[in-house]
Amino acid sequence: MLALIAAATIVAAVIQRVTGLAFVLVLIGPIVLAYGPVEGVTIAVFLAVIASLFAVPSAWRDVDWPRTLWLLGAGLAAAPLGALTAAALPETALLLLIGAMGVLALSAQHLGAVARNVRGRPGAIGAGLIAGFMHASSGLSGPALASFALGDDWSQRRFAASAQVIFLGYGVASVPLRGLPEIAPLELTVLAACTAAGILLGAVAARRVPLALARRAMLLCAWAGTLVMLGRATASLLT
Repeated sequence: MLALIAAATIVAAVIQRVTGLAFVLVLIGPIVLAYGPVEGVTIAVFLAVIASLFAVPSAWRDVDWPRTLWLLGAGLAAAPLGALTAAALPETALLLLIGAMGVLALSAQHLGAVARNVRGRPGAIGAGLIAGFMHASSGLSGPALASFALGDDWSQRRFAASAQVIFLGYGVASVPLRGLPEIAPLELTVLAACTAAGILLGAVAARRVPLALARRAMLLCAWAGTLVMLGRATASLLT
């Protein structure tokens, strides 16, 4: 089982470095299956910090600081509420809430007047609040960031680089709020090493993957994570 989770961790890290997000989206299914919903998310949030730490140096020169700081500041303000909500709500209710926010974030650019607000400073603040809340509660902050990237016509390369700084900030805030993983130190070390290796491989792949393909992959991963959450919540309601 550890070998399978380690392989999924490498794949998730490569995808994050290439697309700018999706580490937790890709990893959440296998890791929750292996460690359970609470501990699985805690491990994923911790590993996301490792991924961002290794991704930031190679992405630093492309970071868009004005957008990054607004998204980061708003997200950090919302992170404590996300952690509190995760602790207070039953799992099914929490999955439904986060899934609904993910659908709203990804659909905002198609909602006419609403779409115009998912850009500029107001859009960054709104997307940051949702992303910070979702990161602390589930690790799945990508959908809100992807929506803002589209609405604000953010270039894929600048977004992918900036997202690493944003995820690092969200993770540093979320880990103390959720607590450290409680799995065996050897297992956590193996997963952390696989995360770092995946990011380094992704840095090479990022120079060879067309930007249009990276944007489509980013959106696919964001929608997949949101729909998986809603599917899990619906299955829980029916059982």
